[in-house]
Amino acid sequence: MNWHIAQLNVGRILAPPGSPDVAEFMAALDGVNALADTSPGFVWRLKSDSGNATDILVSPDPLFLINMSVWESTEALFDFVYRSMHTKYMVRRREWFEKPVEQYLVLWWVPAGHVPTPDEAMARLNHLRANGPSPHPFTFREKYPPPGDAGAPQNMKPEPYCVGWE
Repeated sequence: MNWHIAQLNVGRILAPPGSPDVAEFMAALDGVNALADTSPGFVWRLKSDSGNATDILVSPDPLFLINMSVWESTEALFDFVYRSMHTKYMVRRREWFEKPVEQYLVLWWVPAGHVPTPDEAMARLNHLRANGPSPHPFTFREKYPPPGDAGAPQNMKPEPYCVGWE
């Protein structure tokens, strides 16, 4: 079976999406999403008719935003996150989002062709928060191989939930 890597990252934005306080972040979304869509290894991302996921609610809190995508490999995802224009916005998270008090990024393997749901992704994140990294949910810091592949967790630095929060 072929496997792809799914990712979810969440955050509580400091102001509603139409606010001038987050206007620069909102204005950058189309460009960053277009870059993701054309990046090597990109498979899929969660989006509504707006072209992004800022209006997809998974919580009663309208300021709680999610971002989900699927990639061919953890390396392809890592390259997009840390070696593309995306990085310059990610390191500025604190300008637009509350500082997280718990893990906000989760990775997990999905069969190629599977499109994860927001509920599935939030369950993986909650499992990671409660139990730590495992083959079920993990992070870049402790990356597990696809199901059926042998090997210990691998470390891919930097850790996404630390970048921009130092």
